[in-house]
Amino acid sequence: MTRIPLVADNAAADEARTLLSQIHGAFGATPNMFRAVANSPAALKSLWGSFGALGGGVIPARLGEQIAVAVADRNACHYCLAAHTALGRKAGLSVEEMAAAQSGESSDPKTAAALRFALKLVNERGQLGDADVQALRAAGFDDEHIVEILAHVALNLFTNYVNVAFDVPVDFPGVKLRTAA
Repeated sequence: MTRIPLVADNAAADEARTLLSQIHGAFGATPNMFRAVANSPAALKSLWGSFGALGGGVIPARLGEQIAVAVADRNACHYCLAAHTALGRKAGLSVEEMAAAQSGESSDPKTAAALRFALKLVNERGQLGDADVQALRAAGFDDEHIVEILAHVALNLFTNYVNVAFDVPVDFPGVKLRTAA
C-alpha cells in the first residue's frame, strides 16, 4: 500500500488537475506515480516539465528509455523498470535490448558508453573524473548530449525515489529486476 495518497483527478488542486489532465492525455491513463507526486503541485509541475523538456532534447527516446531502465534496475525501482520497459518497447527497442539495458549493456558501443556513464553517476553519486566525460566524447557524444545524459539520470533518480520511498503501486506490466540495489 502506498505511503502517500494517490490524488484523484477531481480531488487535485487546480494546477495539479490541469497537469494530470495533460498526463492522462499523453498516456491514455494517469499513472500512479504522477498521482503520488500530485500531492505537491510544484513537484508535479517540475516532474512533468522535465519529462517534456528532455523529450524535446538531443537524446533520442530509445536511449532515454535505456538509461531509465538501467537506473531503475540499479535502484531496485520496480515501478520505473516496468514503466520504462513498456515505453522503451513503444519506442522500438526489442525485449533483448531492454533486458541488456537493465544491466547497463548494449551491443551498440555508443549506447553502451552512455549506459556505463549513467550507472557510474548513480554508483558514485556523481563523483566522476575527467576520463569518464572523455569516454563519452570518444564514443561520439558532444557536451550537449553529455549534459542531457546526466539530466536523464537525475530525472530518473527523482522518479525512482518517489516510487520506492512512497511504495507507489505499479500500474504497468511487471518486469523482474536483474540486480540488487
